[in-house]
Amino acid sequence: MKVMRFRLVVVASMAMAFMLLGGGDAYAMHIMEGFLSPGWSLFWTAVSLPFFALGFRSMRKIVTDNSRMKLLLAMAGAFAFVLSSLKIPSVTGSCSHPTGVGLGAIMFGPSVMSVLGAIVLLFQALLLAHGGLTTLGANLFSMGIAGPFVSYGIYKLADGLRAPRWLSVFVAASIGDLATYVVTSFQLAIAFPSVTGGFVASALKFLGIFAITQVPLAISEGILTVMVYNAIMAYTGESLFGESPLSGEVK
Repeated sequence: MKVMRFRLVVVASMAMAFMLLGGGDAYAMHIMEGFLSPGWSLFWTAVSLPFFALGFRSMRKIVTDNSRMKLLLAMAGAFAFVLSSLKIPSVTGSCSHPTGVGLGAIMFGPSVMSVLGAIVLLFQALLLAHGGLTTLGANLFSMGIAGPFVSYGIYKLADGLRAPRWLSVFVAASIGDLATYVVTSFQLAIAFPSVTGGFVASALKFLGIFAITQVPLAISEGILTVMVYNAIMAYTGESLFGESPLSGEVK
């Protein structure tokens, strides 16, 4: 009965994400196929590979220690897939999307999200034309590495300061979302520096394009992440996590 209720809560939460955040016909801000030069594509792939290897090792250890964690790992990946597939038009003429990576980073640590993020981005590139294969390394670094590490760091800092659990999760997910876009803006600025102002001018331009849309999206993602995290702890915390540091309902 608890598992059934848990699944209903998760499905309802994700449905709420679609209703609250909506979709659009514009292209979202994964760096599109062919947008980066081969040199930068190879560079970001090389930078991301060590994190992917570390995440694969960490994920294998988690599953070996407790095979029932497969359900939660799959759910964390699905959460990231659903949220990062949404396309939210921006008043600046582009569009943005949530990332959904904070939940998995908080539950399993940031390195695991490099593997889940790679799977999510690969499926989106192949099935949704969202992002691309040549830019997979760059998108993975911003969404599957930088965002989760920032989320995890913020969560541990807030938890260390004895902030309420719900606040720790909210702030971690929200800032991790914003961090993804900051890193992506820097990636684009490095690859396409402004003729007049160089990297700084280009970075400010890219940051400005997405900031207006991304701030409310980050807040919405933070709220939804708290809801889903709370549902997980309420219905599966004792049976799956036992004495894990993850145990305990968000209050």
